[in-house]
Amino acid sequence: MTRPTIVSQDEWLAARKALLAQEKKFTRERDELSRKRRELPWVEVTKRYQFDAAEGRKSFADLFGGKSQLIVYHFMFHPEWTAGCKSCSYWADNFNGAVSHLAARDTTLLAISRAPLAKLDAFKQRMGWSFPWVAAVGDDFNHDFGVNFTKDEIESKATLYNYGTRSFGGEDAPGISVFARDATGKIYHTYSCYSRGLDMLNGAYHLIDLTPKGRDEDALPYPMSWVRLHDEYAKA
Repeated sequence: MTRPTIVSQDEWLAARKALLAQEKKFTRERDELSRKRRELPWVEVTKRYQFDAAEGRKSFADLFGGKSQLIVYHFMFHPEWTAGCKSCSYWADNFNGAVSHLAARDTTLLAISRAPLAKLDAFKQRMGWSFPWVAAVGDDFNHDFGVNFTKDEIESKATLYNYGTRSFGGEDAPGISVFARDATGKIYHTYSCYSRGLDMLNGAYHLIDLTPKGRDEDALPYPMSWVRLHDEYAKA
């Protein structure tokens, strides 16, 4: 931590009010960005994706659960892995409490991964999660929405991730995609984001951002090298 400047209460209050003006400006800019996000054009999803769920095989339309809006977290879980990605798990720890609130606003939240359902269910039980999680096994869904890459694509080192802004070294990457379903049953892709765009989903990171140390990741081998599955911190 950088050595802080120690001041009087009046000096602190003046500095805090100056920062508050910047925070208010940022809030207004964020509201405007959210408005522009909602005004993005939509593209119809015509491919007939299928998913394995606890209730059995489901179509893409089934995932909406009777709601008109669907938020999908693309959770990194390679079919050969025995546990989910620790960083995605850090994000997913924020989901349980959000599901019922989102449902009250006509929105379903769930995770989709490429690993078999049995692996997802076992890991979900270990983590104590209750949010819906389905498997896209032998399906193009993850590739079509920018979070799965073929070995040839990886070896080419092409910038395929985050709308062509960077390459990704593995077959699976994290992301979030949003879909809408109209009264006729047609499904539309309305939004996706990746990389730092996912920050807005992680309440723990935002809490850390309020502290004097902040994320404190600059000296680490990579930003989230400190992250563990939440049941592994005691072992570290």
